[in-house]
Amino acid sequence: MFAEFEFAYHNQFHKAFRDAESQIIAKKYWLSSLEQYAPTQIVQAAKQVIKTQDYLPSIAALVRACEQGFDLFGLPSPRQAYFEACSAASPKRNQQWSHEAVYLAGKAAGWFLLANESEAAAFPLFEYHYAILCKRVINGEQLSIEVATALTDKIEHKLDRTEARARIAKMRKELGL
Repeated sequence: MFAEFEFAYHNQFHKAFRDAESQIIAKKYWLSSLEQYAPTQIVQAAKQVIKTQDYLPSIAALVRACEQGFDLFGLPSPRQAYFEACSAASPKRNQQWSHEAVYLAGKAAGWFLLANESEAAAFPLFEYHYAILCKRVINGEQLSIEVATALTDKIEHKLDRTEARARIAKMRKELGL
């Protein structure tokens, strides 16, 4: 990140960090302020800030870019993801999702809850699950929506009569019938 800043803001960078000692102190301070973010998220946010700002950014500007940087990883904002999950038709698995994290957060929060509770009750739960999934994506994990396997059209192996009765008896015993 500091190398990117030095290249993009050469004169400002060298004026702010005159010597190696001031750079070391600054790097430690920036690290303590940004330690809750993934390295890839920080680098992507730094590149985004460089594209949009004429001057050497502050820590606050970089933190804002990290927090708002969902789009850097193809993720919609939590509110957009929530509305997408709430408005998706059934079957949910077959929808075109903006990102797999939206589907998985909706599934984790519960489709029934999203459809039947108020936003005040449902959004915090959805946002919690979505934040966990976003961190996984930002850390480089590839999420996937499981594909349901279809049942075969015909039964390949038919049980004989005695085996079928034995299995039914076993089920009755397990169920206490």
